[in-house]
Amino acid sequence: MLTKKVVLAAASSMLAATLVFAAAAQPAYAATKVDCDAVMNEVNSGKHAKDIAKDLSISTSSVYRCKKKAKEEAKASTKSKVQASAMAAMPSPAMAASAPMKPAAAASAAPAAAASK
Repeated sequence: MLTKKVVLAAASSMLAATLVFAAAAQPAYAATKVDCDAVMNEVNSGKHAKDIAKDLSISTSSVYRCKKKAKEEAKASTKSKVQASAMAAMPSPAMAASAPMKPAAAASAAPAAAASK
């Protein structure tokens, strides 16, 4: 009976220790170790992914990952610029209400007002 409790306590403590160490361990990803700026400089100079990977001592998948990341950043940048220019071109409702009428609209409104007198 006592040995069962000791075995159970030992197994529980080993399980707890395993869970603590597993939770504390952080996986290492290559994305944090790869200099994507250097990779993109090589890509823009016209080198192939295999040659870049060999020169920088990284995998070809890291090269493709950097290319994908740069493409997504460029797309997001373009999208935000388009949205910003669209918002700048669109007048606010307060500005639209206080804006004077266009000359053509004012000219057509003047004869109508004179004819009604």
